[in-house]
Amino acid sequence: MASGSVSRSSWTERQNKLFERALAVYDKDTPDRWQNVARAIGGKSVEEVKQHYQELIQDLNHIESAGRGLYRSSGNSSAAN
Repeated sequence: MASGSVSRSSWTERQNKLFERALAVYDKDTPDRWQNVARAIGGKSVEEVKQHYQELIQDLNHIESAGRGLYRSSGNSSAAN
């Protein structure tokens, strides 16, 4: 970690599902959120869980920015005639 970047730890499909469920249960206002999420997953530290969350947010932001212009939220679907 001396380089300032954390290498991605390996997450199983099961751990990812547990992670998603735990995020739904323990929202941003939950005291000790990350400790609770890590405990719900098992085998991951609080730091690993926080890093995984940051990577998720980065992925979502990337997907969102790549999709701009493709879909409009206005309800006005302008299909070519």
